[in-house]
Parts: sequence; C-alpha cells; structure tokens
Amino acid sequence: MMNETPSIFRDKVLLITGGTGSFGNAVLCRFLDSDIGEIRVLSRDEKKQDDLRKRYNSNKLKFYIGDVRDYQSVLTAMRGCDYVYHAAALKQVPSCEFHPLEAVKTNVLGTENVLEAAINTDVQRVVCLSTDKAVYPINAMGISKAMMEKVVVAKSRNLPKHLTICGTRYGNVMASRGSVIPLFVEQVGLGQAISITDPNMTRFMMTLDNAVDLVLFAFENGNNGDIFVQKAPAATIEVLAEALLELMGQQDHKINIIGTRHGEKLYEVLCSREEMLVARDEGDYYRIPADNRDLNYEKFFDKGSRELSSEEDYNSHNTHRLDVAEMKELLLKLEFIRKIVARESISR
Repeated sequence: MMNETPSIFRDKVLLITGGTGSFGNAVLCRFLDSDIGEIRVLSRDEKKQDDLRKRYNSNKLKFYIGDVRDYQSVLTAMRGCDYVYHAAALKQVPSCEFHPLEAVKTNVLGTENVLEAAINTDVQRVVCLSTDKAVYPINAMGISKAMMEKVVVAKSRNLPKHLTICGTRYGNVMASRGSVIPLFVEQVGLGQAISITDPNMTRFMMTLDNAVDLVLFAFENGNNGDIFVQKAPAATIEVLAEALLELMGQQDHKINIIGTRHGEKLYEVLCSREEMLVARDEGDYYRIPADNRDLNYEKFFDKGSRELSSEEDYNSHNTHRLDVAEMKELLLKLEFIRKIVARESISR
C-alpha cells in the first residue's frame, strides 16, 4: 500500500541534502513506497549512506557523496532533479559555539551553493529547513541559521520563473539525532541520574512526522521567500523527564539539575514580534511572507512599520503547554519509546 504523498511527486526526482540524518530517514519512510520516481541523498558520510542503502534496499534510492560546502558536488547531485529538501546543516549548539566559522561554511555558504545550483538547473522547488534558534539568536548555531534564512529570502527576490524557494522553521524534533530524549533513555539504561538544565525551561515538541508534514505543507503552498512554522505544543524539561520516567517504569529515578548551559535560552521563539505583525494564519501553521520591498535604499530609511509594542512573539512559553499525561501520549508516538514501554511491561 502506498503512503499518502501528494500526486505532484509522481515520477519526480527529489534530492535531500543531509539526507542521512533524522529528517532524511523520516522522508524515506514516508516516500519510498509511494509513486515518487527517485530520491537522491547527498551527504558526506559514506558509512551512514551504506547503512541506509542496506536498510531500505530500494532501486528508487540513489546516493551521492559530497558536501554542500562544495558547489560542484551539489550541482552534480542536483542535475536532473525536480525538487530539493535542503536539510544539511551543523545543528549541535556546542560544536557550532566552539567552531563558529564551520557553522557559517555549512549553514550559510552551503545554503548559497544549494540555491545557486537550483537556479542553474531545472529544479522547480526548494524547501530549506531552519530552526527556532534562528529567532532572536544567542548562539552561533542560531546566528548561522538566521543568516541562512536571510540568504533564502535574498535569493528569492530574483529567480527564474520555474523555481520557487521557501523555508520551514522547526522547534525541538523529538528523538532526532542529538536531542534530549535519547540522552535521557541512555542515562536511565546506564543507571545514571537524568541531567536536566532548568526544570522550567520550555521547548516546542514536534515528532519527525510533524516535521515532514510541515515541509510538505511548505512545498505545496509556499511562495518565494515564505517561511512556515507549525503551531506546536511545548513542555517544560521537568514535565518531559517525568513523563518519560513514568513510561519507563522508573518514577523514582534520580534527576540531577545542572543549570542552564552556555548558549541556551529559557524558552524558544518560532515567530518574532516583528514577524507576527505580518504572519498569516494557515490553520495548523503560520506563513511568514518575505519582505519583498525593492532595493531602493531611500525606502529603507524613509518608510517605517506599525507600532510593535502591543505585539507578542510566538514562543514555547505562551503556546499550549503539555502536562505529564499529554506528554506521555506524544512520547508514545515515537516507535522506540513504544518498544521500551513494551519491554518494561513484559519484564514486570
């Protein structure tokens, strides 16, 4: 039985940059059994590519070794493609904080290479993936992603007619590589105390399926320069830890509060106050249209905007806050959590 994918993908070729990551895996699970023609994965890790090749064993799946930092390798992978999901990025806050120029090379200049290659081929649509850390950024990863978004909007102002470029902005994608949920599970398994930063810290909660749905919505509805965000629920780190421990049957497991780490916020923002002034409500999503004023610099100095004082941003403190029961329900949407719960039930 085929997965539910839009008919626009029938017999088309899709390229996923950074496709060996969590998002790429989720797209492959959703798309490979559909009527899509071909999915190309561009990444620099041959081991992960070989793992995916063996896992999916599909003739529709093609692998390209390369790096978004290298324009020629991007161009080679993109020739003959119809659509592109640009997910390649340096995403870990600590590594970007210690090596900020590496974040610039991948997240900013790499995006420039992807978009230039799309402009110079017959690609019809590109969706670029960003993060809530790009809004009011305080760390190098967020700053590089904010600049990535600026590159997307700037490129979108002057494109060939056949090409549309837009973006998505994510909150915390649960159980993605490097996220806190697998860390908590590992700490419990090793008999170590769960380490949480600030119990009152909030984060948006999205599943990988939500992430794919958001990209599909942007793909089908995006105009040049648009950025889409999902209206996602949020939870405190304390609620997340408590819900996870209850599901694992480890209610009395020790929790160690370590304090806020360098480069972290108390809460994340998906739409700034300034963006909420122009954001369009699309049901489950917000559309943030590009500022497409022309490059007349006089307008930049002479034309102002409405008063911002009464506008509120959209953040993980003021969205719907999950309680423990709701958080448990959301966690059970993750396959590896369901397997853990099943094992715990058998052992009891």
